[in-house]
Amino acid sequence: MPSPLLKPNELHPKGKTVLSVQDITVSFSGFVAVNGMNLNLRSNELHFLIGPNGAGKTTMLDVICGKTKPVSGKVLLPDGTDLTRKKEHQIARLGIGRKFQAPSVFGGLTVKENLELADDQNKGAFHSLRGLRGGEISHAMEEVLTQIGLTDRILVRAGALSHGEKQWLEIGMLLLQEPHVLLLDEPVAGMTDDETLKTGELLRSIAKKRSVVVVEHDMEFVRQYAEKVTVMHEGKLLTEGTMLEVQQNPVVAEVYLGKRRKQDAVT
Repeated sequence: MPSPLLKPNELHPKGKTVLSVQDITVSFSGFVAVNGMNLNLRSNELHFLIGPNGAGKTTMLDVICGKTKPVSGKVLLPDGTDLTRKKEHQIARLGIGRKFQAPSVFGGLTVKENLELADDQNKGAFHSLRGLRGGEISHAMEEVLTQIGLTDRILVRAGALSHGEKQWLEIGMLLLQEPHVLLLDEPVAGMTDDETLKTGELLRSIAKKRSVVVVEHDMEFVRQYAEKVTVMHEGKLLTEGTMLEVQQNPVVAEVYLGKRRKQDAVT
C-alpha cells in the first residue's frame, strides 16, 4: 500500500511540491538522453511535458517510475526519499503510478475482473485470478467505474473495448492503487475526437485529488487542458509556465516548431 504520508488529497494542499526532479542526467551507451533536467510537480496539478521527438520526455517519466536509472541526479519526495535509489515496485508502493502509451489490460477478462485485480493489490496475481469476486463491487470500484465512464461496460471483456475505453480502464486500475502522482505517456494517441474530449475531462477530474504528469504531442489537447507546461529540448529544460506563456515564447517557436513563422507558432 502507498505510504500514509503520500496518500492523495489530505496531506498535500494545492500548490505544494509533491515531487522534485533535480539535475537528472541519463545516458545510453554514450548518448545523453536527459541532461541536467529539473522539474517540480505540485499537488493537484495537471502538468504537461512537451517537446520535439527525442527531447527526453518519456525517458524522464521512466526515471521517475524507476524503469530507467540516471547516471546522476535525484528524484525527491517531500519526506526526502530519493526515488532513484528505489526499485520500480517500491516506487509504485510509494504512490507513483505509471501508464505507458499502449494500453495494458487483460483482454480475456471483463472490465470488472480487471478492476478486481487492481483492487486486490495486496494479493499475488495468481491468487487474485483464482479468487475473483462474484457479484460484489467494492465502493472504491464503484467510484472508479463512474469516474472512467465504464459503468455500463462492466461485464464486457476488455479485449472487446474500444481503444479509448481500454485506456480509461487502465487508468481506473491505476486509480484503485491510490497513487498520489500519475504519469501518463500520450494518453490520447489513436483516440477519436469524442474519446479525446472525454479523456481530457477525466484527467481534470483526477487532478482534483492527485498530481498528473502527461507527455503529449497533441498540441490542441495540451492547449485545452494543461495547467502548467514544461518544454524539453535535447534532454534539457527549455522553458515552462502556463500554455499562454509557452505560446508566446520565441525560443519555443524556433526550436519546438522548427522555425515556423512566429505568428503561426503554437496557435
